[in-house]
Amino acid sequence: MSAETPSGTAGDSGTRTWTGPTAAERLALLRGARTIAIVGASDKPSRASYFVATYLLSSSRYRVYFVNPAAKRILGQPVYAALADLPEPPDIVDVFRRYEDLPGVLEEAKAAGAKNLWLQLGSWHEEVARDAEAAGMGVVMDRCVKIEHARFHGGLNLAGFNTGVISSRRQLPL
Repeated sequence: MSAETPSGTAGDSGTRTWTGPTAAERLALLRGARTIAIVGASDKPSRASYFVATYLLSSSRYRVYFVNPAAKRILGQPVYAALADLPEPPDIVDVFRRYEDLPGVLEEAKAAGAKNLWLQLGSWHEEVARDAEAAGMGVVMDRCVKIEHARFHGGLNLAGFNTGVISSRRQLPL
């Protein structure tokens, strides 16, 4: 189960049948959330979870919790060993873990009272998505919280980042 499949996720059959939320539904999910727990958060600046954490702490109103049993502090914030250790149920559990870890993360999220499970770019697990929905949770897969938040709040252009250039000149098509 370690080989890459056409979907880009190890262990997945490559056939995607689950349909995720629309852009409007993802926006509503992000607007309704107050807390985000990043499971698999890393203190290494080269990791995607660190980049997302930096963005969420500096550019959003969310209370951000980090979950990683091997770390003590990330970006000056305490790190929790498990979702059960958080001071409140998270609205969104943002997951940076391997495919085979996802069912366990879902079980932790359900036990912690999480409302939504968000699997990061490249992460797709249809069984986990179905189980989460059956438990009444919202599910987003193969999308980045940072990218989606920035897109909905004017922080991205078509290239995927904000150039910071303000101009009244019409942009030439590529």
